[in-house]
Amino acid sequence: MTDTTGTARMAGAAAPAGIDWVLARMHGLERALPPRDGVAVFNRVYLSVTEEVGRRVTAGRFQDRLATTELDVLFAERYLTAVDRAAAGRPAPACWRPLFQLRGHPAVRPVQFALAGINAHIGHDLPLALTDTCRALGAEPAELEKDFNRVGELLVSMEERIREELIPGHEPLDVADPLTHLLGSWTLEAARGAAWAAFRTLWAIRHLPELAREFADRIDAGVGLVGRCLLTPLC
Repeated sequence: MTDTTGTARMAGAAAPAGIDWVLARMHGLERALPPRDGVAVFNRVYLSVTEEVGRRVTAGRFQDRLATTELDVLFAERYLTAVDRAAAGRPAPACWRPLFQLRGHPAVRPVQFALAGINAHIGHDLPLALTDTCRALGAEPAELEKDFNRVGELLVSMEERIREELIPGHEPLDVADPLTHLLGSWTLEAARGAAWAAFRTLWAIRHLPELAREFADRIDAGVGLVGRCLLTPLC
């Protein structure tokens, strides 16, 4: 019988070497991409979040260190695979295509690139990575929920800082600025809630592969549509 308790999986857990591999890949992208490139903007944000998650894993701030590391790596791999596919001229998931297509547009602001990347990664990649993690560890969704919420608290605390740092001059936006309305249309908290609900649905239908694939495709398309709206060029 497979032991699916967090305590059993945590026993003897090594340092988060997988996270170190993810960080190395992200640092490589940071060196390779022009700073203003839209993917580079998102990568810097994601790199800072992953570094903080790694620090907290090492410090024992999560209930299940192994599961959190597994999720972090599987989650990041989906983003890195999308980047690799785009670099090779191969189709990436629909959720990532707006960012790859508009990454050099001069009328798209850095904060838009960051939020479009976060939208793709949270909205599409996260529910799939959560499902992959449960499969890999023989776990149930409830066993990941507490640490999922701990990571969510970290992300929400960083969201406002991300918006402030990427808005030119760090000044409050004028109410008439189109960016004000664009940024107000999307929140990380809402995206995370939708991702968790999508994950629970995917897990519930995991024994119906055709239906699960169709549902995942619909998530991908819907998240891609939101990403395209977030990347609306602003003159």
